Amino acid sequence: METQQIVQSLSYVTWVLLGSLALGSFALIWVLRQTTDATAGFLGFSGFLAAVIGLGWLLVEWGLPPPTELAIEGSADLDEPRRAAIAAFTLLALVSGVRLRRSGRALWLGALAILAGVGALFLGAWSWGGGEPLSVSIFVQLLALTAITGGSMAAVVLAHWYLVTPRISERPLVLTTQLLMLVLVVQLLFFGAWMAAGIPDMEPFEALTGDNMIFVWLRLVVGLLFPLVLTWMAYRTALTRSMESATGLLYIEFALVMASTIVAAGLLFGEGLLV
Repeated sequence: METQQIVQSLSYVTWVLLGSLALGSFALIWVLRQTTDATAGFLGFSGFLAAVIGLGWLLVEWGLPPPTELAIEGSADLDEPRRAAIAAFTLLALVSGVRLRRSGRALWLGALAILAGVGALFLGAWSWGGGEPLSVSIFVQLLALTAITGGSMAAVVLAHWYLVTPRISERPLVLTTQLLMLVLVVQLLFFGAWMAAGIPDMEPFEALTGDNMIFVWLRLVVGLLFPLVLTWMAYRTALTRSMESATGLLYIEFALVMASTIVAAGLLFGEGLLV
């Protein structure tokens, strides 16, 4: 891989990583606020954290180079709308975080923030996939990475909250681990579908034995199967209020998911491979 390709790929991988952390974590806390008794302190802090990461997402967006050496396309016409969507998400996440800290529901503000973030992902996918059916698959991949990566970060923050506020209800953490397991199962289904379809231009399941087989298998085993087992263990320990154990398990799961997201994004932008 040439130096120019590495530099360009790192920029786009960072875009995906920061966007996933910001949008995914905010979406999870918004769901928790609407469905559980999660504390205002946790919700407000996580909302502010999502906004700060969103600002970093916007800064990376401004610095994205044209993907001339990558396996994706680029449409400059969508750059400004995508930046506007990320900026809108960041601002709305910040305002929503303030409302959540004051025990507000931020129902509509939070929904608009999520919609803006999803819009940024869609514009990115549509641009990089060339507006073809491939863009839909890229968009689905970005959504899945966002849900698990940002959700895992918010789960770690939530688990820490139990260590300093031990008497709060276990329902937020139980629901969080259930949602993370669901997302990982969905990602496994997508992985199998993409392998079977040979996206973008491969024979079915060729990626499992091709030039990138090491990274593909790492994505499957270390990035999907192992985190699923760890999340299930965290779910079981949360049911028994063993919050210290759940926190440790979620830390490991988050580290693996972060690495998995980087691998998946790198294969997408560098090789055009969906895993």
